[in-house]
Amino acid sequence: MLNDPLANALSTIKNAETRGIGSCIIKPSSKLIAGILTLLKEKGYVGDFKYIDDGKAGLFQVELIGTINKCGVIKPRYPIKRNDLDRWESRYLPARDFGLLILTTTEGIISQEEVRQKGIGGKLLAYIY
Repeated sequence: MLNDPLANALSTIKNAETRGIGSCIIKPSSKLIAGILTLLKEKGYVGDFKYIDDGKAGLFQVELIGTINKCGVIKPRYPIKRNDLDRWESRYLPARDFGLLILTTTEGIISQEEVRQKGIGGKLLAYIY
């Protein structure tokens, strides 16, 4: 039984990276997973990805670059203010300015750098480094 599609997607990516596989298939697809994959592609953690309609929920085929050491979801999805970001970075990331916290905000799915620039808060979704 599938309880958290985002956690399954990130664990699929992490397992494929660990094994050295060049691509992986993430299913089922969702808008949340698509938003996170878009952010990871912009930041250089994954290569190109494409949506494949299989007649059910769909799936993503993701090309892996080999730059991910660890990734995972943050449960529960803590709401954070713009001033509390340093505390969460030190909790989930191994070093300052190394890695990425992924948040969902009213602006969409963005990284902690964009949260600082825009001066908004949001809810933590995942981390990656």
